[in-house]
Amino acid sequence: MGLSTAVAGQLTKRHSVQLPGSHWLLFANYRRTGVLQGRRSGSFYAMAGDSEHGGAAGIDPVQAIVDRAVAAAGALRRASPGQRDRALACCADRIRAGSAEILQANAADLVAAREAGIGAALEDRLRLTPARVEAMAASLEELSRTPEVVGAVLEGWRRPNGLSVRRVRVPLGVVAVVYEARPNVTAEAAGIALRSANAIVLRGSSSASRSNSAIAAALGRALEDVGLPSQCVSLVGGAGHGRVVELLHTKGVDCLIPRGGPALLDLVRTEAVMPVVVDGSGNCHIFVDANADLDLAASVVVNAKCSRPGVCNAAEKLLVHSDIASKFLPIVQDALVGVELRADPRAAGYLVSAIPAEEEDWGREYLDLIMAVKVVDDVDEAIAHIAKFGSGHSEAVLSQDVSVINRFVSEVDAAAVVVNTSTRFIDGSELGFGGEIGISTQKLHVRGPMGPDALTCIKLVVEGEGQVRG
Repeated sequence: MGLSTAVAGQLTKRHSVQLPGSHWLLFANYRRTGVLQGRRSGSFYAMAGDSEHGGAAGIDPVQAIVDRAVAAAGALRRASPGQRDRALACCADRIRAGSAEILQANAADLVAAREAGIGAALEDRLRLTPARVEAMAASLEELSRTPEVVGAVLEGWRRPNGLSVRRVRVPLGVVAVVYEARPNVTAEAAGIALRSANAIVLRGSSSASRSNSAIAAALGRALEDVGLPSQCVSLVGGAGHGRVVELLHTKGVDCLIPRGGPALLDLVRTEAVMPVVVDGSGNCHIFVDANADLDLAASVVVNAKCSRPGVCNAAEKLLVHSDIASKFLPIVQDALVGVELRADPRAAGYLVSAIPAEEEDWGREYLDLIMAVKVVDDVDEAIAHIAKFGSGHSEAVLSQDVSVINRFVSEVDAAAVVVNTSTRFIDGSELGFGGEIGISTQKLHVRGPMGPDALTCIKLVVEGEGQVRG
């Protein structure tokens, strides 16, 4: 697929807004047609005439941004753990100090998104609140207190000839992340990179360009405060997916992590010239077994679906054992207030408000208040269904039967398996990783929530006293 195909689309309307204390900002609503899958795949918003946010003038080539990140990565490798700890703490302070500017920028992004008719779930992903800004700062502080991963000796041994061998964690170097909508990813991904002594190049969606720029500016000031290059955290600005493809073609990025929908992942798989770790979709299932605690099950299902429906660890499918379907499904239907249920024929008999599920529903990640429901006869059918339609993200079983739990845990192929609790806990911060840069749904080189150690590799250090090989 060539560059011209990747950025094919059409401008559909233009509008402008004015922010207090700022100049008029002109927006172009760019709707990219679904050239990868034959359908519309998203809306993107680009400022016109602003060199910082996507105008043609003053925009650096992406390769130049990466080259500066490579140089900054060297400074990070030389920095002491204490200096990097101070950098993270200072990043938290700068986020808090810049909260008003970050929220003002986010308000402009939200205006543009609403004008373009963004859905409620996607608007929630885009929206920042004072509490969410504080959560970004708190996550950076938590990272500053997590154990050092760089330089850790995983194992060591001495050979019969006297050679000393050890395996040591070292940074990857430069990590790039391409992500959609959620501006809090800017701070969280940067924090994970700094904790593991990696420079990071960030490309968020244009819909969050003002929010991302405000956050990145605060982080850059924090780095300079502690004597590190601001280019340790770099943001790729500019309008359109052409800038994404430009990033995918650069030299110097050691690992790229895409966080987005199928169209973005297909683009990355086709165009990227560097190693990729896929933060894939979350078509997450909950299997409610015949002897599950039904009150617990209803509570878990509601939390997994409704607490934040627009995130990848939200539950999308509900599989219910046939022995309890007649009792449990009416209970959970009443509990899932505001959720559209799409049922298979067996489940539909117990769900008076459900609409029929279509075949395409079983493989879809809704990221919305929608849930597909299926009745299964046993754990074998549940496992087989997940094997066919699951995305390899997170799968849950609610049961009191140890044999069912053990089979589910051992046979379901996913990055995370959850027992008697919500899929929403599959998150780096919730699991004590100090945050995450993504949740890998592949098996090499890392799987599941990616904390600082996921952005390292192993270096062999061999020491001798003049030995030569015979």
